[in-house]
Amino acid sequence: MRYLFILALFVSLQSFASDSTKLYNLSANVKKDIATALSKAKKEGKHVLIQVGGNWCIWCYRFHDFVEKDTALNRIENESYVVYHLNYSKENKNLEALKSFGFPQRFGFPVFVILDANGNRLHTQDSSLLEEGKGYNAQKVKSFFEAWSPAALNEKNYKE
Repeated sequence: MRYLFILALFVSLQSFASDSTKLYNLSANVKKDIATALSKAKKEGKHVLIQVGGNWCIWCYRFHDFVEKDTALNRIENESYVVYHLNYSKENKNLEALKSFGFPQRFGFPVFVILDANGNRLHTQDSSLLEEGKGYNAQKVKSFFEAWSPAALNEKNYKE
């Protein structure tokens, strides 16, 4: 009986711990959250990087952890983007928001949508093109981040 109690306590603690580390909020007010992200992006001269996926998606967590642990990628992401995790799950598919972004879920999960600070969709990225083995390729992710950064789309950088 004591072992059952310990097992139940362990499972409860694991459940509590995992709730605090979830990337996606199933009941988020997506419209409000994206408006907040856009406002922050405008103030900071950044774009918004929306990672669409769910707490059920192992590749979503792999990408997040990959970027967090790679200092160069983390720096590029933080300098160029306000990141938002948009939930897609059986509980809440956020279909209205995804429709407004051109149905990015067609690429699978995670999928990335880049918005400029005015909310214009600049790019949708199929994450499978960034993968390598059971993870991601640092050079491909770096190229993706750099290609859609505000600096890359600044016309002043292309004057003769």
